[in-house]
Amino acid sequence: MSFFKRLFSSDKNDPSKSEEAKQNLDKGLEQSKTSFFSKLTKAIAGKSKVDEDVLDNLEEILVSSDVGVETTLKIIKRIENRVANDKYIGTDALNKILREEIAGLLSETNSGEEKLFSIPKETKPYVIMVVGVNGVGKTTTIGKLAHQFKNAGYSVVLGAADTFRAAAIDQLQIWADRVGVPMVRQQMGSDPASVAFDTLQSAVAQNADVVIIDTAGRLHNKIGLMYELSKVKKVMQKVIGDAPHDVMLVLDGSTGQNAFEQAKQFTAATDVTSLAITKLDGTAKGGVVIGISDQFQIPVKYIGVGEGIEHLQVFNKFEFVDSFFK
Repeated sequence: MSFFKRLFSSDKNDPSKSEEAKQNLDKGLEQSKTSFFSKLTKAIAGKSKVDEDVLDNLEEILVSSDVGVETTLKIIKRIENRVANDKYIGTDALNKILREEIAGLLSETNSGEEKLFSIPKETKPYVIMVVGVNGVGKTTTIGKLAHQFKNAGYSVVLGAADTFRAAAIDQLQIWADRVGVPMVRQQMGSDPASVAFDTLQSAVAQNADVVIIDTAGRLHNKIGLMYELSKVKKVMQKVIGDAPHDVMLVLDGSTGQNAFEQAKQFTAATDVTSLAITKLDGTAKGGVVIGISDQFQIPVKYIGVGEGIEHLQVFNKFEFVDSFFK
């Protein structure tokens, strides 16, 4: 099925995506959408056709909606090409064109097409190492992810390798108890690599499907971060040769451009292989997902659209664009 057919047919006939999840996504993006469209309405007031002024205003709106400068310029270029070809495009068609062009831009990456929480069948246990600064919702994301994997029928083990904050270990324990999955922990101040080693050994002994390891959320200097994370990886590989299978960076979507900066710093320090963007509800900065998805050639796997345990969703770009430009 073509990208646009998939986008515009949405999932009305697709039982794999529940109506509730779609409603949660719509609700979670409400503030971003409202803010964006109120700016757009002002920008095209009194204009009947898309001209240079409208495009200049649109550029400002996209940048101020945290889509990011590079991605904004790509979107504007695509719309300019359409205006050049069609000669006359009414401002009333701008929403539809934006939707199509952003969808087209995101279709250039091969990720963001999943709808279900799943892991590769051939990898057991599948090891996810989670990185990110304190306060982005890292531990909460791990708890919700464990819940979603367990619901999908996988056995999960958590590892509390953020040993620098007692609160981090206790918070993860609360989530483990709530979700009903085992957690491996040591005393505060223990070596994070040692916790990771114990967690993997325990997971192998239990024949677990998924292991999720929490790591320290400190953005100290890049060298220190690189050393710490590479040490954890090396020790994991003594138990499972190709672990971790996913290094997931958690970013707080409500911080807008700060999320870009954190992504730059962490990708420079370690091989980040996926992203989770949290706290998209209660913010007008949802455009950050479009920019990050486009600029970092790293797939956005999960998005947080609310505080509830079910509000962590698999990022599906078709659904996202559909909800943002409804």
